[in-house]
Amino acid sequence: MKNAIRGLCLTGLVALPLAACNQTASGPASTNVTPSSFQMPGGSGCQGEIARYRAVMSNDLAMGHVGQSVYNRVDREIGQAEAACAAGRDAEAQRMIRATKARHGYV
Repeated sequence: MKNAIRGLCLTGLVALPLAACNQTASGPASTNVTPSSFQMPGGSGCQGEIARYRAVMSNDLAMGHVGQSVYNRVDREIGQAEAACAAGRDAEAQRMIRATKARHGYV
């Protein structure tokens, strides 16, 4: 019986300091990746899609989310879509933008 009481006392003494360690960690610090001045361009059809995608890519380049070589490749592809859009091939231009987004993970 003495051993049982001694065991319970020891268990209580060991558990007591652990009971004080129940403080929750604070959440991760909030970081803004996009500047508050960033405005998504408006517009409709292929011109709007091109303007919005170009703005996103420029922001990602400025924030360091994409390298210059990737940005240049995407910019060339956007330029091709822009030429199709200017020629009145709206659906083709939008397909080209969707394909570029998918190729580079912007789906």
